[in-house]
Amino acid sequence: MSIFCSLRQLSVTYGRARNGAAALDGIDLDIVAGERLAIIGESGSGKSTLARALAGLLPEGAKVGGEMFWPELGHPPSAGRDFGFVFQDPGSSLNPVLTIGEQIAEGASRHLGLSWKQAYIRAEELLGRVRIPQPDRAMRAFPHQLSGGQRQRVAIAAAIAARPALLIADEATSALDVVVQAEILRLLDALVREDGMTLVFITHDIALASGFVDRIAVFRNARLVEAGPVRSVLSAPESDYTTALIASHRDLATPPLIAEVLP
Repeated sequence: MSIFCSLRQLSVTYGRARNGAAALDGIDLDIVAGERLAIIGESGSGKSTLARALAGLLPEGAKVGGEMFWPELGHPPSAGRDFGFVFQDPGSSLNPVLTIGEQIAEGASRHLGLSWKQAYIRAEELLGRVRIPQPDRAMRAFPHQLSGGQRQRVAIAAAIAARPALLIADEATSALDVVVQAEILRLLDALVREDGMTLVFITHDIALASGFVDRIAVFRNARLVEAGPVRSVLSAPESDYTTALIASHRDLATPPLIAEVLP
């Protein structure tokens, strides 16, 4: 088992030192290379802060303590090249004045050293991989001309344009209806499997994640409550909070969701 990333006593504080709000407090967590790890928690639990800490996308003024190690890479990751980030709202992460093709090709050109023509060809291939109809036409479209589900597919294509080792999806399905959610999960499943990527999947929905990931890490009030394999966490949760999360959904003791969400 190879460790992709190791967090030791990671803390993130916003605001002034004495009375700043702790967004993460003493997190010890290993992310295994090639695994799918779900970070579960309610709003304000620290899960999105963790995603941004991993990606080096914390806002200016955030105070970071503890350590992050990257044994698999051997160096801190580079945005775009070593990891891709899929945000909750593709409408805000995509540039409204650039075509879809330009936005995907930019990452491939910058990080893979491709010519613009080569990058443009790769962008069209990626649109096909994420199952956008008529990729050649979509290349010339602007984000506002696509549906929400299509924009999220484009955002995923842009995130994997440079063949990253790590994909971080931060609430990437929460703004979509349940049918489109299932389509996006099938897509992520195929892409992660085919490209051998490590996936960190951020969500508040333990039921959604349970049929899709290998391990679950539960966060509450900036702390890591527990972490373990999906079946272990669902069948024998260690904390009352995890028990309450499970109880708020239908029976997860025998996870049916893998059959419902993924083929």
